[in-house]
Amino acid sequence: MSRLKTPLWLGTVLFAGLPVLSACSSETQTSAAEQQILVDQATVTVQSFFVSNSTNSRTHTLLKKAKAVMICPSITHMSVVFGGSGGKCVLLSRDARNSWSDPAFYSLSSGSFGLQLGYQNSQIIFFIMTLKGLQALLDHQFKFDASAGVSFTSFSSNAQSGGTSAIKNDIYAAQKANGIFAGLALGGTKLSVDSAANRAYYSQIVGPEDIVINMRVNNTSADPLRRVLMSSSSATSSETDEK
Repeated sequence: MSRLKTPLWLGTVLFAGLPVLSACSSETQTSAAEQQILVDQATVTVQSFFVSNSTNSRTHTLLKKAKAVMICPSITHMSVVFGGSGGKCVLLSRDARNSWSDPAFYSLSSGSFGLQLGYQNSQIIFFIMTLKGLQALLDHQFKFDASAGVSFTSFSSNAQSGGTSAIKNDIYAAQKANGIFAGLALGGTKLSVDSAANRAYYSQIVGPEDIVINMRVNNTSADPLRRVLMSSSSATSSETDEK
């Protein structure tokens, strides 16, 4: 009795498809609990940026005027000849009543090439100052480069004071590493919508525009993050107006 033999080419196709199947299964296993960890980390990041800093700082001035913020609690940079960085972020927008939306989830990545050695973990907050800047981030993928269609810049510890300077860009970025504000190279940085994370956190298929603009969904577990943003921006407004 002869056995049926699997053609060699079919075995190769099935084997090659395993990583794809594995990646898909890992995406579907993304849970609300995993995203809640990111939201909780974002809450701590906001506190570290604003609670202990003077209300005259550049970050406070930007928060007061921002249409939205994107918070990246843990961006890892590792480079050994080939450099790169990546992490997860959340985007929240603010309405006219100073009420913040629930978070939309994003992934951040960038790459570089050069003779470099090092490892660094940092926190980043993007201040979105205009509706144009916010609309750009609502696209499925946004890349900080010359063709982005919006103006952006970052600032270091040297720019922490002088909060009265004019707002000239659509997006500002502040990076904090080891408790110190440091310069940030945005060129080539890419932000992508994390659809699996949004779906897991809100138990439905939902895009970033529905979350941060239409505010169609709500997860009460994000309320501490929303409250710390509201209190920080409210304190900034009142204390600044008194001066």
